[in-house]
Amino acid sequence: MVDAGPGRVLLAESPFFPGGGGQLADRGVLRWESGQSPIAGFEVAEEGVWHLLASDAEPAGPVEAAVDAGFRRLMSELHTATHVLNAHVFLAFDGALVTGAQMLADGTARMDFDLPGAAGDELRALEPALNDSIGADLRVGQSYVPVDVARGEHGLIRNRSVAPPPTADGLIRVVEIGGLDRQACGGTHLDSTGASRPLRILKVDNKGRHNRRVRIGLVGATGCPS
Repeated sequence: MVDAGPGRVLLAESPFFPGGGGQLADRGVLRWESGQSPIAGFEVAEEGVWHLLASDAEPAGPVEAAVDAGFRRLMSELHTATHVLNAHVFLAFDGALVTGAQMLADGTARMDFDLPGAAGDELRALEPALNDSIGADLRVGQSYVPVDVARGEHGLIRNRSVAPPPTADGLIRVVEIGGLDRQACGGTHLDSTGASRPLRILKVDNKGRHNRRVRIGLVGATGCPS
């Protein structure tokens, strides 16, 4: 532990993903000798990431950080699913970029794409291909490239307006799904697509003249019918 105050702790190293890129922040608990508290959120500051507690406790001494493994897995599964969707939209619609994304705790997610000419039926028709990619059990790996390389490689940064923040030494994290997708991303993912449940395309909406919103769900999740 680097520092602490009422209801907040700064750790030298943290196992928690603080949220970003449409992915919800990890849930979990901090424990110390005289107590414990659920994590209520995170605050990114110049000195690091503050862990905000659900109480006004001020921990002292060694701290144990425990991530909610079930929630982390759900978010990793959803994030991997959004990469599969993104990959197929990118390939089928001439490099269409993402304009927004959000993953939800009910096992659904939505992605917005810059697709002014796309019809809803064309997007819904991608569902079999999404599940073929999941069933192929493609490996999901990661690497790091310099920022200028990432910006210069076509299709590596898929979001029209934002990119993952670089590391302190100027690198961008790249997530690759074997033979299908390669893009900059800072979130958590499964080790392979085959670890995911099948997907359903639940709804396609027009959001303005350019944007098409695709809502997907993991089969069997609370927000998605079996």
